[in-house]
Amino acid sequence: MSVKSIRHVSGQLRFALDRGPTGNERLCDLLAMRMYHRCCLQLFLPESGYKRCLYYCNRAKRQAVAQSPLSLRFFSSDGLISQSMVKQNSMKVVGQTYDCDEYTNVTPKILSKNFDSLLIPKDHPSRNKGDNYYLNQNTMLRAHTSAHQTELIRSGLDAFLAVGDVYRRDEIDACHYPVFHQMEGVRLFSNHELFARVTNGEELSLFEKTGRRSPQKQEAHTLEAVKLLEFNLKQTLTRLVRHLFGAELEIRWVECYFPFTHPSFEMEVLFQGRWLEVLGCGVMEQEIVQSAGAKDKVGWAFGLGLERLAMVLYDIPDIRIFWSEDERFLKQFHLPSIEHPVTFQVLSKFPPLLNDISFWLPTKGYTDNDFFDLVRSIGGDLVEKVDLVDKFTHPKTKRMSHCYRITYRHMERTLTQDEVRIVHQAIEQAAEQQLGVKGRY
Repeated sequence: MSVKSIRHVSGQLRFALDRGPTGNERLCDLLAMRMYHRCCLQLFLPESGYKRCLYYCNRAKRQAVAQSPLSLRFFSSDGLISQSMVKQNSMKVVGQTYDCDEYTNVTPKILSKNFDSLLIPKDHPSRNKGDNYYLNQNTMLRAHTSAHQTELIRSGLDAFLAVGDVYRRDEIDACHYPVFHQMEGVRLFSNHELFARVTNGEELSLFEKTGRRSPQKQEAHTLEAVKLLEFNLKQTLTRLVRHLFGAELEIRWVECYFPFTHPSFEMEVLFQGRWLEVLGCGVMEQEIVQSAGAKDKVGWAFGLGLERLAMVLYDIPDIRIFWSEDERFLKQFHLPSIEHPVTFQVLSKFPPLLNDISFWLPTKGYTDNDFFDLVRSIGGDLVEKVDLVDKFTHPKTKRMSHCYRITYRHMERTLTQDEVRIVHQAIEQAAEQQLGVKGRY
């Protein structure tokens, strides 16, 4: 994502969410700068720091392509870039070497604890190889900034924002990208803080000893505490989006499930005629809070995608644009102040080219995200969208076939069918070689 556009959104977020670390917002900044991706966190630096950051970010992106130890071929605007088709036995990340195994499916970039500290069970679907980028079975790229909640609470913070880049294998469309920037927010409350404005609040308590878990609350919490936390959380986030987008924006709350919060919710906003999920949130699991040393407090947490907020805020139609180095895009965020309004000027939209690919699936081990990731690795940002348009099960053999429609569109010029055919054939060949499918083309 463009550093300037992140800087603009993050600045407004920080202004709207006025519950930063008590008396010391700069402490939160420094902690974040120590832990998170340089490109995102230089938004706290002056212009000279930003320019230097942008230089290193672009250089790192080129090096990531050149040094990838995985089986990769992909297309850039300059043509086909070929990589070794043989996986190595190990990879080096930030000076440390990691063994590769059957889980390895990423290029090295960033490491973090994703699940254990958040009470996510070993068999939980969110750990699936098909949804995440693994260096090996025990080490993966950060899937969410929630991975840092425990260490920040343990450091003594009871209200903080943390920003970082996160990596997920997902579908291919205008709203999904394998890397995006997430902002995590946490607010803890003592008994006095939560009930201070409640009549006879001194008679209420955060905890109960013989409680039971229900859809409304955790076993350790009183219902009064949970309802106040839920109200405060939704009010804070509603004020945030109203501040960013205006009171006319349509929002809705959807109950959901996260292993690290209960109850849990997603906020969706109406964008370009459809509901778009922009954040997840909920009351923090008390076991997480207690393990971080804040046993006498309760709290809420949320995580939101900065790119998706920026898409709504500036009416940007395609998430790929944030990774463009096109000056026509970047110069729109060269602003004198983060409070300066931006009206996004749409770049020239070149015509798409549609190509279908159909194949028989292997008997086991195939997921849609495997194919999506392969398409991204070969087609890169030439691929705008991939749709599953047909499924077929053979009446005799019971084998299943999928047909996908791949939409190709260059961000800066018109593509020819001859150019796309080269990419498409490379995808066909790689799908058979790497995924074990049998082509029907």
